[in-house]
Amino acid sequence: MTKTYHANGKLLLTSEYFILDGAIGLALPTKFGQSLTVENSEENGIQWKSLDNENKIWLEAKFSEQLEIISTNNNEIAQTLQSILQKSQISNLTSQILTKLDFPNNWGLGSSSTLISLIAQWTNANPYQLLEKTFGGSGYDIACATAKSAIIYQLTTHNSRLTTEIKYRPTFTEHLYFVHLNKKQNSRDGIQHYRNLTIDKSEIIEQISELTQKIIHANELDEFCYYLEVHENIISKALNLQKVKDIYFQDFPGTIKSLGAWGGDFVLVASNENTELLEHYFSSKGFPTLLRYEEMIL
Repeated sequence: MTKTYHANGKLLLTSEYFILDGAIGLALPTKFGQSLTVENSEENGIQWKSLDNENKIWLEAKFSEQLEIISTNNNEIAQTLQSILQKSQISNLTSQILTKLDFPNNWGLGSSSTLISLIAQWTNANPYQLLEKTFGGSGYDIACATAKSAIIYQLTTHNSRLTTEIKYRPTFTEHLYFVHLNKKQNSRDGIQHYRNLTIDKSEIIEQISELTQKIIHANELDEFCYYLEVHENIISKALNLQKVKDIYFQDFPGTIKSLGAWGGDFVLVASNENTELLEHYFSSKGFPTLLRYEEMIL
């Protein structure tokens, strides 16, 4: 018997780190994700193989029925996987597993969150509890993994969560793009920086929660860009970090906003310029990966 599960990648359009403390965020599941295929095996234990987006093996591991690592090509990653499997309380220990990424591993679309979602789907574990026991985080990425459309996400008191799927297709999507910054940002490092802040976060949380609603309901590109820039200014000041536009793209004719963990992964680009001009601009700056909104977002 063979069964395949799928999990969407994610991009966090608003609220960034403040989503950890109750800010309302707009999150977008992506067309790129990860799949997990389970086959029954006659051999005891779990034989695990992970492929990247080019069908190259990046992890092979064999686990005993007690989930001990018997062999692997990457001990560090195998130990992380072992921990996730143990905490999922898996019972089916005679399986061949194949995972496949749709996107390059350094894109930051959620190789970890999609894996948590896939293992939870397979083992019937609670994905949010599994996340809490392993990588941690707000859980918006777990919500995106199985969402059918954009979501409004908020952590509330007692660590419960409000997730609302919405239809989000702005009339100006042809002017929206995503550009990769050629490096993967470590979310845990960014979260630690955020946790170390000594500022009063309550007012900021209120401001960016209001901005999230304004961004969702913006009808014109100019209005949308204005709210993005206000949002970017607030986060930049709060984190005491430079805006990505000021670092790399000061002469860009349009708006650029960081997504999720600042300093890497994808940024959102909003501009009236045509696609060819944008491709040339970003390539000339050393950032050749540009995707249209419709190419990226589910």
